[in-house]
Amino acid sequence: MTALGTGSIASSSIELRNVVVSAPTANDDVTILHPTSLSLGEHRVSVIGGNGSGKSTLARLVNGLVAPSAGTVGIELAEGGARRSLDTRRDGAAVRRNVGFVFTDPSAQLIMPTAIEDVSLSLRRSHRDRAARQAAASAALERFGLQHLADHSVHTLSGGQKQLLAVASVLATDPAILVADEPTTLLDLRNARMIGDLLMSLPQQVVVVTHDLDLAARADRTLVVDDGRIVFDGHPAAAIAHYRDTVSQ
Repeated sequence: MTALGTGSIASSSIELRNVVVSAPTANDDVTILHPTSLSLGEHRVSVIGGNGSGKSTLARLVNGLVAPSAGTVGIELAEGGARRSLDTRRDGAAVRRNVGFVFTDPSAQLIMPTAIEDVSLSLRRSHRDRAARQAAASAALERFGLQHLADHSVHTLSGGQKQLLAVASVLATDPAILVADEPTTLLDLRNARMIGDLLMSLPQQVVVVTHDLDLAARADRTLVVDDGRIVFDGHPAAAIAHYRDTVSQ
Protein backbone atom coordinates (compact mmCIF):
# COMPACT_ATOMS: atom_id res chain seq x y z
CA MET A 1 0.00 0.00 0.00
CA THR A 2 1.39 3.38 -0.96
CA ALA A 3 1.84 5.88 1.88
CA LEU A 4 0.89 9.42 1.02
CA GLY A 5 1.94 12.70 2.58
CA THR A 6 -0.31 14.83 4.74
CA GLY A 7 -0.64 18.41 5.85
CA SER A 8 -2.81 20.30 8.32
CA ILE A 9 -4.74 22.46 5.83
CA ALA A 10 -6.89 20.98 3.06
CA SER A 11 -7.49 22.53 -0.35
CA SER A 12 -11.22 21.91 0.14
CA SER A 13 -13.55 22.95 2.92
CA ILE A 14 -17.00 22.13 4.25
CA GLU A 15 -19.44 24.86 5.25
CA LEU A 16 -22.59 24.26 7.31
CA ARG A 17 -24.77 27.33 7.73
CA ASN A 18 -27.57 27.13 10.31
CA VAL A 19 -28.23 23.50 9.40
CA VAL A 20 -31.09 21.64 11.05
CA VAL A 21 -32.10 18.03 10.42
CA SER A 22 -35.48 16.83 11.61
CA ALA A 23 -37.68 13.84 10.90
CA PRO A 24 -41.45 13.40 11.17
CA THR A 25 -42.96 11.13 13.79
CA ALA A 26 -46.55 10.12 14.52
CA ASN A 27 -47.05 13.08 16.84
CA ASP A 28 -44.50 15.71 15.82
CA ASP A 29 -41.13 16.30 14.18
CA VAL A 30 -38.07 15.13 16.10
CA THR A 31 -34.87 17.15 15.78
CA ILE A 32 -31.86 14.98 14.93
CA LEU A 33 -29.40 17.86 14.49
CA HIS A 34 -30.04 21.21 16.12
CA PRO A 35 -28.99 24.48 14.41
CA THR A 36 -25.34 24.00 13.46
CA SER A 37 -22.86 26.26 11.70
CA LEU A 38 -19.37 25.00 10.95
CA SER A 39 -16.46 25.76 8.66
CA LEU A 40 -14.19 22.73 8.33
CA GLY A 41 -11.00 23.45 6.44
CA GLU A 42 -8.57 21.17 8.25
CA HIS A 43 -7.02 18.23 6.47
CA ARG A 44 -8.23 15.67 8.98
CA VAL A 45 -11.38 16.11 11.09
CA SER A 46 -12.68 13.50 13.53
CA VAL A 47 -16.18 13.32 14.95
CA ILE A 48 -16.89 11.49 18.19
CA GLY A 49 -19.93 10.96 20.40
CA GLY A 50 -22.24 8.33 21.76
CA ASN A 51 -24.58 6.10 19.79
CA GLY A 52 -27.55 8.09 18.52
CA SER A 53 -25.86 11.41 19.20
CA GLY A 54 -26.25 12.66 15.62
CA LYS A 55 -22.65 12.27 14.47
CA SER A 56 -23.50 9.99 11.53
CA THR A 57 -26.21 12.43 10.45
CA LEU A 58 -23.60 15.19 10.50
CA ALA A 59 -21.28 13.08 8.32
CA ARG A 60 -24.01 12.18 5.83
CA LEU A 61 -24.89 15.83 5.32
CA VAL A 62 -21.47 16.40 3.76
CA ASN A 63 -22.14 14.38 0.60
CA GLY A 64 -25.89 14.75 0.46
CA LEU A 65 -26.92 11.35 1.83
CA VAL A 66 -28.95 13.41 4.31
CA ALA A 67 -30.55 16.67 3.21
CA PRO A 68 -30.84 19.54 5.68
CA SER A 69 -34.36 20.38 6.79
CA ALA A 70 -33.18 23.97 7.10
CA GLY A 71 -29.96 25.79 6.33
CA THR A 72 -27.35 24.91 3.72
CA VAL A 73 -24.38 22.59 3.36
CA GLY A 74 -21.68 23.83 1.00
CA ILE A 75 -18.52 22.27 -0.38
CA GLU A 76 -15.69 24.63 -1.35
CA LEU A 77 -13.19 23.20 -3.85
CA ALA A 78 -9.91 24.54 -5.18
CA GLU A 79 -9.76 24.03 -8.94
CA GLY A 80 -6.95 25.46 -11.05
CA GLY A 81 -6.21 28.27 -8.65
CA ALA A 82 -9.89 29.24 -8.37
CA ARG A 83 -12.54 28.30 -5.84
CA ARG A 84 -15.71 26.44 -6.77
CA SER A 85 -18.74 26.32 -4.47
CA LEU A 86 -21.21 23.43 -4.46
CA ASP A 87 -24.47 23.14 -2.55
CA THR A 88 -25.55 19.65 -1.51
CA ARG A 89 -29.17 20.34 -2.49
CA ARG A 90 -28.61 22.19 -5.74
CA ASP A 91 -25.51 20.37 -6.97
CA GLY A 92 -26.14 16.84 -5.74
CA ALA A 93 -24.44 14.97 -8.59
CA ALA A 94 -21.34 17.18 -8.49
CA VAL A 95 -21.15 16.86 -4.70
CA ARG A 96 -21.24 13.07 -4.92
CA ARG A 97 -18.44 13.14 -7.50
CA ASN A 98 -16.26 15.23 -5.18
CA VAL A 99 -17.19 13.80 -1.78
CA GLY A 100 -16.61 10.08 -1.32
CA PHE A 101 -18.36 8.16 1.46
CA VAL A 102 -17.21 4.99 3.23
CA PHE A 103 -19.79 3.13 5.32
CA THR A 104 -19.28 1.20 8.55
CA ASP A 105 -20.13 -2.09 6.85
CA PRO A 106 -18.33 -2.52 3.50
CA SER A 107 -21.02 -4.98 2.43
CA ALA A 108 -23.27 -1.94 1.97
CA GLN A 109 -20.90 -0.77 -0.80
CA LEU A 110 -19.48 -3.91 -2.41
CA ILE A 111 -22.15 -4.98 -4.88
CA MET A 112 -20.23 -6.56 -7.77
CA PRO A 113 -19.05 -10.21 -7.85
CA THR A 114 -15.28 -9.58 -7.88
CA ALA A 115 -12.92 -6.97 -6.50
CA ILE A 116 -11.90 -5.55 -9.87
CA GLU A 117 -15.50 -5.41 -11.07
CA ASP A 118 -16.46 -3.43 -8.00
CA VAL A 119 -13.74 -0.83 -8.56
CA SER A 120 -14.57 -0.73 -12.28
CA LEU A 121 -18.19 0.06 -11.43
CA SER A 122 -17.14 3.19 -9.54
CA LEU A 123 -15.19 4.31 -12.62
CA ARG A 124 -17.97 3.88 -15.18
CA ARG A 125 -18.62 7.62 -15.51
CA SER A 126 -15.02 8.83 -15.59
CA HIS A 127 -13.75 6.06 -17.91
CA ARG A 128 -16.24 5.32 -20.69
CA ASP A 129 -13.83 3.05 -22.57
CA ARG A 130 -13.90 -0.46 -21.09
CA ALA A 131 -10.17 -1.11 -21.52
CA ALA A 132 -9.25 2.20 -19.93
CA ARG A 133 -11.67 1.54 -17.08
CA GLN A 134 -10.19 -1.90 -16.47
CA ALA A 135 -6.67 -0.47 -16.45
CA ALA A 136 -7.65 2.26 -13.98
CA ALA A 137 -9.36 -0.28 -11.72
CA SER A 138 -6.28 -2.50 -11.80
CA ALA A 139 -4.08 0.48 -10.90
CA ALA A 140 -6.36 1.33 -7.97
CA LEU A 141 -6.15 -2.21 -6.62
CA GLU A 142 -2.38 -2.17 -6.96
CA ARG A 143 -2.15 1.15 -5.11
CA PHE A 144 -3.85 -0.41 -2.09
CA GLY A 145 -2.10 -3.77 -2.24
CA LEU A 146 -5.16 -5.63 -3.50
CA GLN A 147 -4.03 -6.56 -7.02
CA HIS A 148 -3.67 -10.24 -6.09
CA LEU A 149 -7.36 -10.28 -5.14
CA ALA A 150 -8.61 -8.70 -8.36
CA ASP A 151 -10.56 -11.75 -9.55
CA HIS A 152 -11.60 -13.00 -6.11
CA SER A 153 -15.23 -12.95 -5.04
CA VAL A 154 -15.87 -10.08 -2.65
CA HIS A 155 -17.67 -12.57 -0.41
CA THR A 156 -14.42 -14.50 0.21
CA LEU A 157 -12.46 -11.46 1.42
CA SER A 158 -11.66 -10.86 5.07
CA GLY A 159 -13.24 -7.96 6.94
CA GLY A 160 -10.12 -5.86 6.56
CA GLN A 161 -9.81 -6.65 2.86
CA LYS A 162 -13.46 -5.76 2.28
CA GLN A 163 -13.09 -2.39 4.01
CA LEU A 164 -9.87 -1.69 2.14
CA LEU A 165 -11.61 -2.55 -1.13
CA ALA A 166 -14.50 -0.24 -0.24
CA VAL A 167 -12.03 2.58 0.37
CA ALA A 168 -10.17 1.77 -2.86
CA SER A 169 -13.42 1.85 -4.86
CA VAL A 170 -14.27 5.29 -3.50
CA LEU A 171 -10.77 6.72 -3.89
CA ALA A 172 -10.44 5.40 -7.45
CA THR A 173 -12.68 8.30 -8.51
CA ASP A 174 -10.26 10.78 -6.87
CA PRO A 175 -12.72 12.72 -4.70
CA ALA A 176 -11.58 15.93 -3.03
CA ILE A 177 -13.09 14.88 0.31
CA LEU A 178 -13.52 11.47 1.93
CA VAL A 179 -16.08 10.93 4.67
CA ALA A 180 -15.77 7.68 6.63
CA ASP A 181 -18.58 6.70 9.01
CA GLU A 182 -17.15 4.44 11.72
CA PRO A 183 -14.92 2.60 9.23
CA THR A 184 -13.10 0.51 11.85
CA THR A 185 -16.02 -0.53 14.07
CA LEU A 186 -16.39 -4.03 12.56
CA LEU A 187 -12.66 -4.73 12.31
CA ASP A 188 -10.18 -6.44 14.59
CA LEU A 189 -7.32 -4.42 16.07
CA ARG A 190 -4.82 -5.15 13.30
CA ASN A 191 -7.19 -4.26 10.48
CA ALA A 192 -8.54 -1.24 12.36
CA ARG A 193 -5.01 0.11 12.61
CA MET A 194 -4.41 -0.59 8.92
CA ILE A 195 -7.53 1.30 7.84
CA GLY A 196 -6.80 4.10 10.30
CA ASP A 197 -3.26 4.48 8.99
CA LEU A 198 -4.57 4.62 5.44
CA LEU A 199 -7.19 7.27 6.17
CA MET A 200 -4.71 9.46 8.00
CA SER A 201 -2.19 9.24 5.14
CA LEU A 202 -4.50 10.40 2.35
CA PRO A 203 -3.97 13.70 0.50
CA GLN A 204 -7.75 14.26 0.45
CA GLN A 205 -9.54 16.11 3.19
CA VAL A 206 -10.83 13.37 5.51
CA VAL A 207 -13.77 13.48 7.91
CA VAL A 208 -13.93 10.36 10.06
CA VAL A 209 -16.72 9.48 12.47
CA THR A 210 -15.34 7.06 15.01
CA HIS A 211 -15.62 5.43 18.42
CA ASP A 212 -11.87 4.75 18.25
CA LEU A 213 -10.45 7.56 20.36
CA ASP A 214 -6.88 6.73 19.35
CA LEU A 215 -7.87 7.27 15.73
CA ALA A 216 -9.80 10.43 16.60
CA ALA A 217 -6.71 11.80 18.35
CA ARG A 218 -4.75 11.71 15.08
CA ALA A 219 -6.95 14.35 13.47
CA ASP A 220 -6.22 18.07 13.26
CA ARG A 221 -9.59 18.97 14.76
CA THR A 222 -12.24 17.02 16.64
CA LEU A 223 -15.96 17.60 17.04
CA VAL A 224 -17.88 16.10 19.96
CA VAL A 225 -21.58 15.52 19.22
CA ASP A 226 -24.18 14.95 21.91
CA ASP A 227 -27.97 14.97 21.61
CA GLY A 228 -27.84 16.51 18.15
CA ARG A 229 -25.50 19.35 19.08
CA ILE A 230 -21.80 20.11 18.69
CA VAL A 231 -20.84 20.36 22.35
CA PHE A 232 -17.09 20.69 21.82
CA ASP A 233 -15.01 21.74 18.84
CA GLY A 234 -11.26 21.97 19.07
CA HIS A 235 -7.95 20.21 19.50
CA PRO A 236 -8.36 16.40 19.55
CA ALA A 237 -6.78 15.92 23.00
CA ALA A 238 -9.06 18.52 24.57
CA ALA A 239 -12.10 17.19 22.72
CA ILE A 240 -11.44 13.61 23.83
CA ALA A 241 -10.92 14.75 27.42
CA HIS A 242 -14.24 16.56 27.28
CA TYR A 243 -15.95 13.48 25.87
CA ARG A 244 -14.44 11.22 28.54
CA ASP A 245 -15.59 13.61 31.27
CA THR A 246 -19.11 13.67 29.84
CA VAL A 247 -19.32 9.88 29.64
CA SER A 248 -18.08 9.43 33.22
CA GLN A 249 -20.73 11.74 34.69
